Amino acid sequence: MRRASSIPVTGQQLELFVSAGGDIAARDAQDLMAWPFFSLAKTKRVRPIDFRMGDVSILVEATAEHGMATIWDADVLIWVASQIVEARDAGRRTSRLIAATPHEILAFTRRGTGKASYERLKAGLDRLQSTTIATSIRQRTSPNGARRRHRFSWINEWKERLDGAGRATGIEMIVPDWFYEGVIDQALVLTIDEDYFSLTGGLERWLYRLVRKHGGKQKGGWSFDFRHLHMKSGALSPCKRFAFELRDIVRRQALPGYTLTLDRAHGRERLNFVARRSDPFDVAMRRVGLGPVDMP
Repeated sequence: MRRASSIPVTGQQLELFVSAGGDIAARDAQDLMAWPFFSLAKTKRVRPIDFRMGDVSILVEATAEHGMATIWDADVLIWVASQIVEARDAGRRTSRLIAATPHEILAFTRRGTGKASYERLKAGLDRLQSTTIATSIRQRTSPNGARRRHRFSWINEWKERLDGAGRATGIEMIVPDWFYEGVIDQALVLTIDEDYFSLTGGLERWLYRLVRKHGGKQKGGWSFDFRHLHMKSGALSPCKRFAFELRDIVRRQALPGYTLTLDRAHGRERLNFVARRSDPFDVAMRRVGLGPVDMP
């Protein structure tokens, strides 16, 4: 189902991509999983993220009115990526302009579907639109050897669709080229555990995405030292507080699908993570909406 865009776009006319809805796998963009693009705090953040590592540079800036897009707001982008990949794999045409009902997004991301949840979703869309990013990731080197930077917002623009009585019937949004191109390239998207949406802490959500990106399904897992993790998180909390919260996540084994352990090497504390082996029976039960506690 497609129709011409009802949001004017300078220089081009985008076709409207209508979401398929339904029960689909959650997919995340690898670049967003690996680097500090979002605030991990539930309180408003206006202080920029200014991250540099080798050839990678990321500058995330927020407005005083809305604050920086949070890792919970990023659920909208996970939903968009999931819809685009599902449609592409089914042979359907996709577009940067996507339409959906708020209920679809809220249900997919395991939010409530009432009025308050819709208002929080709209506030998140405002943060995604008003947050600006400048990054060298996936930008070619110029002839003189300098790394170019791409500047964009997570959502170029969005709007509500209203019926004759002024009631909201859906939303339309345009995602930026940088994000869309990364999602369309299959190598830059990973399936994530649906229990990710049940994680309530910003740090554990960020850590799951990083672990999924780097640990994947590798038999030997992966590891990072705490200082490196603190730098990659973009968090405002001091390193000591960050380390305390990491140890608590390890103690609770909070990340779905991964076993976390700690050790020390050369005087530095390290986080180790390895994918747990999935029980085929449990996987089959989850696919039909059942878990061990549901069994007679």
